Amino acid sequence: MATAPKTNRPPVPALFKVALAPVQAFFRLEASSGILLALCAVAALAWANSPWGASYSAVFDAPLRLEIVGHGGHFTFRELINDGLMTLFFFVVGMEIKRELSSGELRTFSRALLPLIAALGGMVVPAGLYLAFTRGTPAQGGWAIPMATDIAFAIGCLTLVKARVGHGLVVFLTALAIFDDIGGILVIALFYGTGLHVEWLAVGAGLVAVLWGLNRFYVRNGLAYALVGGALWYAMHHGGIHATLSGVVLGLFIPALPSRPGREVLEELAAYVTALVSRPDDESARGAQLLHIEEALEDIEPPLNRFVHLWHGYVAYGIVPLFALANSGVDVSGMSLSDLLKPLPLGIIVGLFVGKQVGIFLFTFAAVKVGVSPLPAGGSVAQLHGVSVVAGIGFTVALFVGGLAFAGQPALLAEAKLGILTGSLLSAVVGYVLLRYVARPAQAALQTPS
Repeated sequence: MATAPKTNRPPVPALFKVALAPVQAFFRLEASSGILLALCAVAALAWANSPWGASYSAVFDAPLRLEIVGHGGHFTFRELINDGLMTLFFFVVGMEIKRELSSGELRTFSRALLPLIAALGGMVVPAGLYLAFTRGTPAQGGWAIPMATDIAFAIGCLTLVKARVGHGLVVFLTALAIFDDIGGILVIALFYGTGLHVEWLAVGAGLVAVLWGLNRFYVRNGLAYALVGGALWYAMHHGGIHATLSGVVLGLFIPALPSRPGREVLEELAAYVTALVSRPDDESARGAQLLHIEEALEDIEPPLNRFVHLWHGYVAYGIVPLFALANSGVDVSGMSLSDLLKPLPLGIIVGLFVGKQVGIFLFTFAAVKVGVSPLPAGGSVAQLHGVSVVAGIGFTVALFVGGLAFAGQPALLAEAKLGILTGSLLSAVVGYVLLRYVARPAQAALQTPS
């Protein structure tokens, strides 16, 4: 009877395994990033309204300075997160958009059309409702706040009821949120800049041309993209376009397809391995042989997949929760329920909770009824409504846009945050209840006319 080979590794203590198991299980959950985001938002609210509330502002408003070769700038810890680290968030968003457009659910016009129409309704109606409440007030500049859907929160909410929601509706919501992101990116670029400076924009255009060249010649070195991306951030910052959007531009230029057909690479590898097996083993050449196999396998995996895999965990479990912690701390000690009825928070609440579900549901329903596209596979009308409500969870991008719209106006920004948190909470709770207890799994799906 063969015995297991002995190793010199020390045994892992049983207690350590027991303690680590729940953590490993948490990070395997599809909803874990959304749960972590919610916990950070709650922690920020609790911290800002605790006896140690002054330390919340002290930490995130702490002044910092960065200097490189005699050039530097002053900024706060919150600005470092919002304007610096969030560039990596938008980098991952850009790569996700490109992957969906090149090889995912949005790769054909017919697949992309229904979520595009739904996203259009989910942007136009909330913005219109917000303006109806705030037109003529100092708050009207925040009209884009209720347009966003937070994909981590929304997918996390659907995961809690995944037994009752078909995969088609999950894909539909994901695609819808991606189009929301595209719309939000365009709005930020066009309406929330600081005044354009042509000379710096010309530098940025030159750097975009360099990125095109890196993509054209299939450069896979991450350092090359990081250097050009950093320079593009600097150029956009001085050019008057919000610098975080450089992350989106960079993500769109990462190669999304393999350099060679996978079957061709695998056939070559099969021949190579067969040749290795047929001759005597040479330990001195083993390293070179493994390197050859690794390089061949790299031809199958596009750089975009590798970069998404590398950065997604840091963004989902580090940067975005830190952003939530830094931006969700609203001091409500001097507020009352009547503050929710002020034009700004009420406009956001109505925009997210009412505008999102009405816009998405009606635009999608109309598109299906006229035969533009069928309802997502396995979905019913009631489930479509529930998903439309869940899409009203606007958090990360909504807070980001709020910070841009009301920069230097702390009172309005606090009202905006209150509206975002309330509207998102309403959408999450009501959407969950509808999908869990009201909407039946697809049996009588909406039919298109023949």
